[in-house]
Amino acid sequence: MTAPTARRPLPPSTASGPPRPIRPSWATAVLVANLVAQVAIVVTGGLVRLTGSGLGCPTWPQCVPGSYTPVVQQPQGIHKYIEFGNRTLTGAIGLIALAALVAVVVLVRRDRRPRRLVVLGAVPLLGVVVQAVLGGITVLTHLNPFTVAAHFLVSSAMVAASVVLLHRVGEGDAAPSAVVHRDVRRLVGALAALTAVVVVLGTVVTGSGPHSGDADQPARFGLDPRSVSWLHSDAVLLWFGVVVALLVALRLTDAPRAVRREALIVLGTGLLQGVIGYVQYLTGLPVVAVALHMLGACLLVVAVTRLALATRVRAVRVLPVATRP
Repeated sequence: MTAPTARRPLPPSTASGPPRPIRPSWATAVLVANLVAQVAIVVTGGLVRLTGSGLGCPTWPQCVPGSYTPVVQQPQGIHKYIEFGNRTLTGAIGLIALAALVAVVVLVRRDRRPRRLVVLGAVPLLGVVVQAVLGGITVLTHLNPFTVAAHFLVSSAMVAASVVLLHRVGEGDAAPSAVVHRDVRRLVGALAALTAVVVVLGTVVTGSGPHSGDADQPARFGLDPRSVSWLHSDAVLLWFGVVVALLVALRLTDAPRAVRREALIVLGTGLLQGVIGYVQYLTGLPVVAVALHMLGACLLVVAVTRLALATRVRAVRVLPVATRP
């Protein structure tokens, strides 16, 4: 007859010390670096567009026919180095994404975490591959505004996925349980969906404005910039209305302090982004303001994703461990 089973939490404890942390400091550093890199590539890609360097390397995957690097004879001047620098940075970000995947695999194998975490860990690396291909299509189609917008939207999705990965690896593996009222979760879901709408409309505004990525051969959506800017602004005002309603609901339902803090961060990020947006509109879309607005869009995605994740928790899973007879 076997002895009764014992129970222990995951991750397992070591024989000589306390249980290992769910997300050790080295893994945290790698996953944070991945998130920062995913945001950075948006900003540098925006600088390529804002400086008119989108076709600094006029072909892909080579910079010019016969060479993967810029050559002196290219007529693109400084633009070829800006575009090539962004392509090189994409390779570096791919290495960081690969390191994030390796970190997740190590944690899964060492601490018996669920294997599905590996799938989540592979998303940033897959996103880099998709972005490289999409970037090539963008160049070969001479900066078609639809592919340029898709380029940014995929990056935004990768930023959100990197936030989820960082958070998920740092929590337990039990089934998620809500920590707020279901109506609050619905408001958060509506806010997330509206954030996506605002970001998409932002790409339409940019694709209708003066910064096409190539000063010599601008490619635009053909929409009236003022009209789409107003539509974008209306969506932002609706977004703020949902945020205010969410803050009131969190207060009335006595939601956990952590959730209310994340909601205030979302509000603050949105206010800052709104100020930058109106400044760039009223000052004729200067390059610095547009670049800051793109950074703000990424930070807004980070903040809203963190808020959504804060509305539920996963406890450390407890599994039965059979002992010897």
